[in-house]
Parts: sequence; structure tokens; C-alpha cells
Amino acid sequence: MADPKGFLKVTSREIMKDRPARERILDFNDTHAHIPESETLRIITKQSSRCMDCGIAFCHAACPLHNLIPEFNDFLWRGDYESAFNRLELTNNFPEFTGKLCPALCEASCVLGINNPAVTIKQDEAFIADYVVQHGLLRPKTVENSDKTHKKVAVIGSGPAGLACAQQLTRAGHDVTVYEKSDALGGLLRYGVPNFKLEKHYIDRRIQQMEQEGTHFVTSTQAGKDVSWQELRANYDALAIAIGTGIPNDLAMKGRDLEGIHFALEYLTASNKVTNYGAQAGNTVPDTLNAKGKNVLIIGGGDTGSDCLGTALRQGAAHVTSLQVLAKPPAQRPYNQPWPIYPSTYNPSTSMQEGGEYLWSTTVTKFLPDSTGKHIKTAVLEGVNFENGKITPIPNTKREIPVDIALISVGFKSPKATELADELGVALTDRGALARDTHFMTNIDGVFAGGDAARGQSLVVWAIAEGRSMASEINEYLGGRIALGRSVEVNDMALRLVNG
Repeated sequence: MADPKGFLKVTSREIMKDRPARERILDFNDTHAHIPESETLRIITKQSSRCMDCGIAFCHAACPLHNLIPEFNDFLWRGDYESAFNRLELTNNFPEFTGKLCPALCEASCVLGINNPAVTIKQDEAFIADYVVQHGLLRPKTVENSDKTHKKVAVIGSGPAGLACAQQLTRAGHDVTVYEKSDALGGLLRYGVPNFKLEKHYIDRRIQQMEQEGTHFVTSTQAGKDVSWQELRANYDALAIAIGTGIPNDLAMKGRDLEGIHFALEYLTASNKVTNYGAQAGNTVPDTLNAKGKNVLIIGGGDTGSDCLGTALRQGAAHVTSLQVLAKPPAQRPYNQPWPIYPSTYNPSTSMQEGGEYLWSTTVTKFLPDSTGKHIKTAVLEGVNFENGKITPIPNTKREIPVDIALISVGFKSPKATELADELGVALTDRGALARDTHFMTNIDGVFAGGDAARGQSLVVWAIAEGRSMASEINEYLGGRIALGRSVEVNDMALRLVNG
């Protein structure tokens, strides 16, 4: 284990600082400040020493990937960073993604966190991922020709689930081709997550590693449109479907059809294309999606809504209002959400720290048009109580605010699977997700489903875990020569209260 007395010597968390808000909203670069490596190592060494190598490490159970957290923290404390990476890579294909984007389910279940600040697991993980790249330790893992199976697998979708599945299968000796409908790889990581949370070179370097390992990539090709599902099934020994949840939840209310109201992902995609590829590639933000000088309303207070907030501020919005129907959570763990449950606590994102107006227990009831009758001008807001899944209006709380752009960020409903169901006969659940058995296989032999497309909208760490588990089942189906690790079962859930 790390220092046996580390948690007694170091009793506080030390998080690496972000750049000042007034500085970082001037660009789309990483929010984190660049500090000397010597200072980074000092922080990481002290914080990793706090890990107690518990007899029962609840952080393992909370993490869908079951990362060997005490073990890589021990290596960090000893300064053996390559071994720390090797231990982390046993369970996590992309620690840079989880280290940047995961809400750290593991930290909520850290045993030290019962009565002290939890170990900085997420920060340690992100450090490991960055260190190996900076020091040339991220290398491809290639398979000898004699160990290849010559079985062909098509992975549909290049988000974290698809990429994790593809990498695992390639390393098992299969011939893997990834199909992506967009012009660039990464799924929502590429065009959904802003640069200030995940700079795209993190994706690019992983794609390069996977190409060196032998994974093939085909972009700008949509299954069911540019290539039929029937053709894919005929040309490959197995299909791995990881197409995400492409259909967003909508709002049904008066004025919804007015111009100026958009889904959040539409807005983020336009911004990401300009941020990363610019006008030289023909990318511009349409005026209807450019927040500069405009009043912006964001409906939904989750991660995507937060990403819209940070993006609008960087575009120079005149004012940004974010709505959340839930009440503002407490700063400390509520009594009815005991350790090791992931608690609902107030933990403002970097975007929330940068500006804008954040309204809790508030919803929008209707949109009002401008003088032309076509474009949104005003939104009517109302205070609400949200209990037991029901929204109850608070009397005498309605008010109007000026709005030029409204962004709907209330989650996703289901994958775009109409062609898949029609062409191959793949069964869907009553919620529109891809139905599958305990082996991640759909009702069609050799066709597997994983990630958000089957599980429903979830976190990046669950997507990677799903991709790894789907790969394990595909490998077994194809008679693979080596066994692949499996992270989760089809019906696994996060640690939570049964009646919470």
C-alpha cells in the first residue's frame, strides 16, 4: 500500500488549480492551469499517499470499470508512474477520458471519505494518463500474425463504448473496422464535449494508437444509409452496435415551434466544429446558434447544460440563464444518502463558476414570439417543486425574461434505430433502446449492443465498461484465443438506495 500513515499525515485534499474564470472564458482551452511538473508531482505524491489500501475497497464497487485504485495509488506514491499506468490500463482503456469527464463515483465511496475528504482518485487518474504521453510511454499493443483469428468485426459508432470495444477486440487478434457517421471520430467526445473540458488531441492520440494496433476506421459513413445493415451483417462475423442515444427529449409547450429554439447538442456541435477545425475547413457558427451579444436560456442543469453555459459565455453572450427543476442540493452529503452512495450535493462545474444566472426549482411554461410572430423573444418562467417525479407549480411565481436563443438540454430518449429494427429485425425495448440478452447480444445472432444505445443515457465510465464487456462477449462468440476482461453485467446498476 501507499504510506501506511499517509492519511494521518495528509488530512486535506489538494486539487490542482483551474485558470482564473476571467481568463479562461476568453478561449476554449482546458480550464486547468499549467503548472510545473515538479509541483504536479508534489501534489500527486502527497494525495496518493492518503489511499489506505482498504481491506474492502468500496471504490472498486462504485467504479463500473473496477479500477485497481489502491494499487495504482501505491505506484504513484512510490514514483513508479509507468507501473501505475500499466495497472490502470488493465481495467480502463481511456483513463484520460474518465480522468477529465467522470464525476468520480469512486471518490463518493472512498472509505477515507466517511469522515475525511476522499482521496483525489480522479485527479490521480488524469495525471497518469497525461504523464505516459508526455514521457513517451503510451505505446501500441500489437498482435503477432500467428495470434490473429481472421474473424471480422464491425463496430458501429466511435464513442467511448465503441472505441473501447474495438480496442479490446483488436488486441484479442480480431480484424476490427469502426464505422462513424460523422466526419471525425470520437462520437459525443468529439462534437458534444467542449474543448475546455476535453481537448481533442486526447482523442486523436488514442485513435493513432488504435490504428497502429490494427483497428480500421471509416468516417462519414452512416450504417443504414451509406451502407445497409444487411450488408454489414453479411460482410462481418459479428456486429457491435454502439450508436449512442441520438434522439433528444423534447419539450411540449406553447411556442415550441418558434425560431431560435434548439437542442443543446445541435448548438454544441456547431461550436465544436468551429473551435477545432475553423473557417478554413468551411465551418462557421450560424447566427442562429451564435450566442454573441444575445440573451441565452438553457433548459436543463446537467452536464450538457453546463457545457452550453460555458460555450455561450465564451461566445460572448449578453446574458445566460440556466434552469434546473430540482432544488439546489446541500453542500454536504444528505442524511438519506449515506456512504457509499453517490450523493446529490452542490458541486458547481467550472462553467457555473464562470458566470451566468443559475435558477433552481424553476421551469419554463411557454415561449412568446417577437413582432414577426416567428422568432422567440420571451420565455415565461415559473417556480416549481419537484418531488416523487412530479412537478408542482408554485403559485404567484411566474415571470418573463428576454430570450434570443433557447437551448433544450433535458437528456436523451433513445437511439436512432429505425433502420436497424426494420432491416435486421433487431428488437427494441419499450423505451426504444436496443434489447439484448445477458451476453450483450440482440435477438439477431451475431449482432451485439452496448453503451448508451442499450443501457440508456449514462456516464463515460459506464460507456467504456459496456464496450469492454460487449467485446468480451463477442470474443467468446467468435471463439477467441484469449479471454478478455469483463467490467459489468447487462443489468448492473450504480450504487444507490433502493427506495432513494
